[in-house]
Amino acid sequence: MSVEQQAATAGEFVRGVVELFDPEATTSVAVDEDVVHVAVSGDDLGLLVGPRGVTLDALQELTRTVVQRRGEEHGTRIVVDVAGFRARRTSALESFVRRVAADVLASGTPEALEPMSASDRKVVHDTAGTIEGVETISEGIDPRRYVVIRPRRTVSQVQGES
Repeated sequence: MSVEQQAATAGEFVRGVVELFDPEATTSVAVDEDVVHVAVSGDDLGLLVGPRGVTLDALQELTRTVVQRRGEEHGTRIVVDVAGFRARRTSALESFVRRVAADVLASGTPEALEPMSASDRKVVHDTAGTIEGVETISEGIDPRRYVVIRPRRTVSQVQGES
């Protein structure tokens, strides 16, 4: 199944689910290389997002599963967003990570964040990766997997451990 066919399948599935929640909402689909973006817009779509995006993450996972079951390809990423939630969540996480990293640098003490989804952990890792002097590691097991932001260890510190 081509990326365009996968995009059509994803859009059709999300549109069907969304219509059950809000028949007035609109769904659009875009393809960016090997990423299919399905966007839902409308009023009062909080139920589709859920607390901390949990419902949205479930909708995205179901959409991915439907697309994979209908085709052979598994290399295409599917991203579902409702009312711009993902962009707002990413922005908020980036700001939060910068504040926590500043605290970690000031105190020298690692900081464990709350458990979060894989997509949120990626934002944390990517953002912290741009901040000099800190590093991140993921710990725990899903669904309780979390990120620790800690002062970056120097080469001599790492070699001293071996």
